Amino acid sequence: MNKGIVKFFNESKGYGFIKDTESSKEYFVHVTGLIDEIKENDEVEYELQEGRKGLNAVNVKLA
Repeated sequence: MNKGIVKFFNESKGYGFIKDTESSKEYFVHVTGLIDEIKENDEVEYELQEGRKGLNAVNVKLA
């Protein structure tokens, strides 16, 4: 599992971005890829899956 911090999450639109703690790369996250509810600055664990525009964070849960 990758670890990161929720940089941005818009609840009304259902998407946001997670910044990886090791690589500092940012990954798109959609509400359909969440296990737990998340908000900005939460520490999370996630897996990566190829999406239409690159890697997306999926199976996102609070760390």
